[in-house]
Amino acid sequence: MLWIILAAYLVLMLGIGVYCRKTTSNVNDFVLGGRAIGPWFTAFAYGTSYFSAVVFIGYAGQFGWSYGMSATWIGIGNAVIGSLLAWIVLGKRTRNMSKFLNASTMPEFFEKRYDSKALKIASASIIFIFLIPYTASVYNGLSRLFESAFHVPYSACIIIMAFFTAVYVILGGYKATALNDFIQGIIMLVGILAVVACAINYKGGLSNAVAALGAIPDDKGMTGVYNSIGGPDPINLIGVVILTSLGTWGLPQMVQKFYAIKDDAAITRGSIISTIFAVVVAGGSYFLGGFGRLYATLTGEAGKTTLNVLPNGKPEFDAIVPAMLNEALPEALLGLVVVLVLSASMSTLSSLVLTSSSTLTIDLIKPFKKDMDDKKQVLMIRFFIVAFLVLSVVLAMNKNAYITTLMSISWGALAGAFLAPFLWGLFSKKVTKPAVAFCFIWGVGITLIHTALFSMGWFPAVTDAVKALGWRLNIMSPLNCGAFTMLSTLVLCPIVSALTGKKETEAGIQAFKCFE
Repeated sequence: MLWIILAAYLVLMLGIGVYCRKTTSNVNDFVLGGRAIGPWFTAFAYGTSYFSAVVFIGYAGQFGWSYGMSATWIGIGNAVIGSLLAWIVLGKRTRNMSKFLNASTMPEFFEKRYDSKALKIASASIIFIFLIPYTASVYNGLSRLFESAFHVPYSACIIIMAFFTAVYVILGGYKATALNDFIQGIIMLVGILAVVACAINYKGGLSNAVAALGAIPDDKGMTGVYNSIGGPDPINLIGVVILTSLGTWGLPQMVQKFYAIKDDAAITRGSIISTIFAVVVAGGSYFLGGFGRLYATLTGEAGKTTLNVLPNGKPEFDAIVPAMLNEALPEALLGLVVVLVLSASMSTLSSLVLTSSSTLTIDLIKPFKKDMDDKKQVLMIRFFIVAFLVLSVVLAMNKNAYITTLMSISWGALAGAFLAPFLWGLFSKKVTKPAVAFCFIWGVGITLIHTALFSMGWFPAVTDAVKALGWRLNIMSPLNCGAFTMLSTLVLCPIVSALTGKKETEAGIQAFKCFE
């Protein structure tokens, strides 16, 4: 039954790619769908690119385990900050300015908004490099579920998913991605509601499940923590909310959805649709993950799945949600969930590979090859889709890398570098090129230094010294590092602009004519 559901889904995805190939004749069609995508398709494309196996398997598992029911606040933050406010604050201004500047990628936006080819090249390089670990994290989460449900080897899952993603994106471009996203989004909405209901009912209903969760002691032996509103660690929970919610404002694969939307009216409708989608999918995923301790244990407790301990000494958090699903769901519904996670992941993967490959072609290759026509550009984008997927597959083969760690490194660098210059660039004429360059260096630099010190463990003496301090705020967490880079550049960008140029820039004056 599982195989039949999966095969039907994959055939449908490929069929959409073949269908959309006929309407993809130039770069604008391939990358932005001709800037004519309606509110429903755009809202679902935004939501399905936002939430993937990274959320459903990785984040829901790890943060549900760490924070209990209070992890639901992450989903609420994703809906309010990452969806509703993002559409309200960024949507119309992004669409209008990007169309006025004739920018189809974020690096093109930086080049034309700040009149700098150097910023274009730098941002394109950052995007290509740091979207790779994010893509690897999606493969990681997806393959863990397939390994659990189908008993297919982890590496085989990764390669198969890469192949199907490559085929339908190469064939149909953004139009195929948007249409697939709409179908995938419907599957995600139905699937999440069904899974949450089954998982809670399996433990005797909501009241019994909440009571059982509260009876589990935390690390200090206290009960009533994992079912409380604030959870065991509200301070670090805030860092997770900031990274996973505000981070979308600076991610090229998310912001680019606003480039392609049809008109301003579509943005108003899309904001409502996107927010409702996020409440159900993100809120449901984190709420589900909050009950992970009822299904998994570290001590071999009877009736629960015993989590493996990874070489880094930490539990295999990415196995928690698959364990919940295997225990609580009947086979028919498990097939729906597999398609749910596959839908979420393939939509995110398609968005990532399309963003990275189009950026590499339009912003790095084309400037040095003036004779590249639309046909050659589309061919080059398709080539880089394959190259990007291969690199991501190689990185994803490391099962010991946490989904959350890979994603946090990616989001921390990208949003840390781009959020402030993009946001301020939409609202202020005074942002300068040196300020933008500073944000790029600051966001990427802090992320790389933090990764070397803590995620990679190259300097154990530093790690031990930080642990000895016992700070309430876990500065070793890549999530807190990502939140810090984003918030700090929002403050530093206007300060550096004021120090490097007191007047409105000429590029800013020209760009803001679109609002006159």
